[in-house]
Amino acid sequence: MRRWLNKTLVSLLLAAGAALAADEPSIEAQSRALSRASDAVLGLRAQAVEDARSAKTLGTERQGSGVLIAADGLVLTIGYLILEAEQVDLVTDDDRHIPARVVGYDVATGFGLVQALAPLRLTPAPLGDAAALRTSETLVIVSGGEEGAVGPARLVSRRPFSGYWEYHVDAALFTAPPRSDHSGAGLFNLRGELVGIGSLVVADAQGPDAGRQPGNMFVPIDLLKPILGELRERGSSRASARAWIGINCVEQGGEIRVARVNDDSPADVAGLQPGDRILRIDGTDVARLEELWKRLWAGGRPEREVTLDIERGGERQTLKLQSVDRAKTLRRAQGI
Repeated sequence: MRRWLNKTLVSLLLAAGAALAADEPSIEAQSRALSRASDAVLGLRAQAVEDARSAKTLGTERQGSGVLIAADGLVLTIGYLILEAEQVDLVTDDDRHIPARVVGYDVATGFGLVQALAPLRLTPAPLGDAAALRTSETLVIVSGGEEGAVGPARLVSRRPFSGYWEYHVDAALFTAPPRSDHSGAGLFNLRGELVGIGSLVVADAQGPDAGRQPGNMFVPIDLLKPILGELRERGSSRASARAWIGINCVEQGGEIRVARVNDDSPADVAGLQPGDRILRIDGTDVARLEELWKRLWAGGRPEREVTLDIERGGERQTLKLQSVDRAKTLRRAQGI
């Protein structure tokens, strides 16, 4: 259990090769700070609405973690856990189940926010500075709930990340070794400050050209700071109001191929198919996912005409799509 692990956390860090610099806190201070950080991590369980579009890929019952970041019960998690959620519960170390409501889901960053509806009686985790992290720095990953665990990790790279699902962040954090309990887990520095929220398991934590090294991708906390007020007030950042066409793509050997088309999405309506190679978007050549997504979002308002030049079966075609605002496609619990 996680509370037992807190007692041996310092030993784990030392075994992982953590070294104290002159300006870093003492081992005792680190131990206290990390114990408080660990206590701020909760389990999270979500039930999606019955007709959730995301159920096909994420299921209707989701489990992961969240981190308390404000004294009023505000909990930060990864957005896909609460996407189209009808019910959310937070689970403490002592197995208390606290109902929560969804405050926000941010398409641009991938963050999700929920608000506890009863007192958590916990101290929030302070927010750190992800940009200040050094490659090879020892960090701590904490997951929550009954099976929550604490363990050391090493920062192996910080670089742009483009997801296959119309997603991109410029300075994602990649750690090793990999953890399977990554969803919404907290990534902390040795001062007990939150520096990232867990998103994925990846095969290439060091980068696509650096050889295979499994690890995890974390969304850096620095992306939250400038938009936290927006998320509380509006439920998403202004950057999230952008075009969405409903495709999953893979990038291989300088080519972009469609892997999946979402049902009833703009891409589905326009006739895009798995296996199609995307050559150009709105007249601009694209060979990387980052180029494709950024060009899609830079083309104007969320709801507009998008032109894709594709190759299918050796023949070139041009398709016209009517993009939509992603937020408007999501199902919500009745009354929300």
